[in-house]
Amino acid sequence: MLKEKNLFTSESVSEGHPDKVADQIADSILDYCLTIDPKSRVACEVFCTKDYVLIGGEITSLARPNYEQIVKNVLKDIGYTKPEYGFSDKTVKVDVKVQEQSPDIAQGVNAKKPEEIGAGDQGIMFGYASNETKGYMPLAISIAHKLVRIATNLRKSGEFKHARPDMKSQVTIDYTDPDNIKVDTVLMSISHDPDFDEIEFKDYIKNKIMIPVVKSFGLNSDFKVLINPTGRFVIGGPASDTGVTGRKIIVDTYGGSGHHGGGAFSGKDPTKVDRSGAYMARYIAKNLVAAGAADRLEVQIGYAIGKPEPVSVGISTYGTAHYSDKKILEAIEKVFDLRPGMIIKNFSLQKPNFKYQEISNYGHLGRQDLNLPWEELDQVEKIKKILNK
Repeated sequence: MLKEKNLFTSESVSEGHPDKVADQIADSILDYCLTIDPKSRVACEVFCTKDYVLIGGEITSLARPNYEQIVKNVLKDIGYTKPEYGFSDKTVKVDVKVQEQSPDIAQGVNAKKPEEIGAGDQGIMFGYASNETKGYMPLAISIAHKLVRIATNLRKSGEFKHARPDMKSQVTIDYTDPDNIKVDTVLMSISHDPDFDEIEFKDYIKNKIMIPVVKSFGLNSDFKVLINPTGRFVIGGPASDTGVTGRKIIVDTYGGSGHHGGGAFSGKDPTKVDRSGAYMARYIAKNLVAAGAADRLEVQIGYAIGKPEPVSVGISTYGTAHYSDKKILEAIEKVFDLRPGMIIKNFSLQKPNFKYQEISNYGHLGRQDLNLPWEELDQVEKIKKILNK
């Protein structure tokens, strides 16, 4: 009898995907507001469809964004510059329906001292880390992100002929033999010009993108290949499918490994714990795994609106712990300050050394290409001392 396979799949999308277009516009508006006024309160939502962008939400800021120009700049950067795409910087119409933040929310987050700032909303945030990759991220999502990132870079450089901005990847990992983990299937859907050579296009994707990316992880190249399974993908981006802010929350986090509290990141200033709390949870999980607390570890943090202290902190170690849950929770309590204002201060989230738009693509977590404060392993030694007392 054949042994049943143990498979796990994650997906990623490129910056030209409709939902990611919406995320980038929302985060570009946030970046502009924080540059002018670091105490801006931003909860921005974006909807995209054929040659149309609607911006809504609540913004209280000294900044006065030129919304139409921000939208056009984002589209230019992505590569939506040709009217024949059905969505371009030259033809897009922009509507703005933005109001100020509710004073009922503001009174809970406008404290003067960082330690007194309350959470901008209630919610549960999860952070996850695994030692299966160098970046302490799940393997499937790490490969999926790299596939679309490399494909996009090649498109922008002009090397990847006939490719258009809208792309998706999906990677299935075979964990049946823990001593011989393999890639089972790689799927990519990449939009293209109508006058392309299909055989040449698919050959390029397989041999110049798929195989080199998978090999860079030290894995097999004999995986099953699926490329544009419908056979044609000319109409892409918001012209083919609506895009909405915050609809790719699993792509943004861990690709389905672990849990998700449901809150999106993009378009939100860091007083929203959907964003800052999730970054903090990742920071905790990564440092704990790097310190040897467990091989896989998930942290859950619960917040109440207007309250600085979390209402709960919990962990899951999936049977891989090297210390008791009690000891691991003790390390969290002694090492990490979970109050939103202190997270903002310690990570410099209101004056970051990065642009939020930069992290709206290819994952907010596990990024090796940016110096993100929640990816630092600067608490490992402190954790080890507590675990080994």
